[in-house]
Amino acid sequence: MVASFDTRQSPSLGGSLFDVYQSPFTWRYGSVAMRSIWAEVHKRKLWRRIWVALAEAQAQFGLVTPEQVADLRAHADQIDLERALQIEAEIKHDLMAEIKTFAEQCPAGGGIIHLGATSMDIEDNADALRIRESLDLVIAKLKTVLEASAAQIEKWADTPTMAFTHIQPAEPTTIGYRLSQYAQDLLMDYVELSRVRANVRGKGFKGAVGTSASYMELVLAKTLEPLQSLESLVMHALDLEPFDATTQTYPRKQDWLVLNALAGLAMSLSKFAFDLRVLQSPPFGEWSEPFGSRQVGSSAMPFKRNPINAEKIDSLARHLAQLPRVAWDNAANSLLERTLDDSANRRIILPEAFLCADELLITAQRLISGLVIDGATVARNFAAYTPFAATERLLMAAVKAGADRQELHEVIREHSMQAWAEVKAGHANPLIDALCADERITPYLDPRAARSLLDARNYVGDAPERARMIAARIRAG
Repeated sequence: MVASFDTRQSPSLGGSLFDVYQSPFTWRYGSVAMRSIWAEVHKRKLWRRIWVALAEAQAQFGLVTPEQVADLRAHADQIDLERALQIEAEIKHDLMAEIKTFAEQCPAGGGIIHLGATSMDIEDNADALRIRESLDLVIAKLKTVLEASAAQIEKWADTPTMAFTHIQPAEPTTIGYRLSQYAQDLLMDYVELSRVRANVRGKGFKGAVGTSASYMELVLAKTLEPLQSLESLVMHALDLEPFDATTQTYPRKQDWLVLNALAGLAMSLSKFAFDLRVLQSPPFGEWSEPFGSRQVGSSAMPFKRNPINAEKIDSLARHLAQLPRVAWDNAANSLLERTLDDSANRRIILPEAFLCADELLITAQRLISGLVIDGATVARNFAAYTPFAATERLLMAAVKAGADRQELHEVIREHSMQAWAEVKAGHANPLIDALCADERITPYLDPRAARSLLDARNYVGDAPERARMIAARIRAG
């Protein structure tokens, strides 16, 4: 909570925003809505909301007067950041600076602000509220991305395309089924983020080491119903459940769980973006991200159409994936009832994780909704590679008709190697014609039947149905 800054260089106190370093998350990445949640002003409004709720509960115990509470409530939104920063520069404690600023504005109630509380009673509850707000925003945007995915899955569910394993042609699949893999991952993220959101807890009001000793001293011998504890009154006003047991802070494992869920979302979007980059490369050329009519792909090469949005997703996802490690260290190394070595980095990792996730979802929504699929290239690649994949059908049918499996396997392998050489040379794939004319095959399968078996367009199993099943699951909410 000790800050080192020069108020003369603060862009909020005059001067251009870009005269001093700004994080890319300040203006480039993330939405205004997410930045507002993690803004200094919003944080201080939450602090004041918590102080007001604490005073209201204390008034029910007769510890403060209704007039004092009303005074606090009347000035709760009057954030004076410039004054608070001036005080902080002198006393080196941001929360105490805000208390003093608030107290200066409240002639009647200023003297009772923060009664019985420790700093983390205020800050940790405020952080829990911000985390919950941020998760709501992320979950809502993820739902929009899933809906866009469902539309694309349904559109392309039946369209055959070449599947690749080891980045080598394998067997046919459908475009919709490939898209459903990404959506299925995102559905798991939706479930996990919703679970984490439902379990966000605040510290509550338990004082300096979590024992509630200061509050018990305040309410000793008061007459309020025993079950209506001071903590439950305040937390009810905040609509936030507290942890049952805390130290000076809420368990830092909560931060790790939250960031893990966000990193899981980043993992799913990174996989989609990486595959898109591969499929946009000219050797594939099947998919591409939307490209504006005046968009510039390269400062040096005017012809370039680089997948910059997919690359941004992979770049930001890579950063977000590292943040749970910091949260892990914060939780594992919070010695005894607490140490302060988590404070500085939490100012960075919590907002950055959410702003990263926010930008990832904004970008993914744009990519998925505007996904460009080149049907002609898909069909050309399919025609070039699928004859190899369909040879398994030919082999099985011939063996059922009496052929020797091992002998026929070698026949197909010989033809396949020759066909690969032709394909690599840029020629049409000759495999189907070669197999249909081979006299070692025709005694078991006539050429028409063999050609039908080697038509891989229908060799996609139940991929279309499974793709639609994923889309229906998304539609069902």
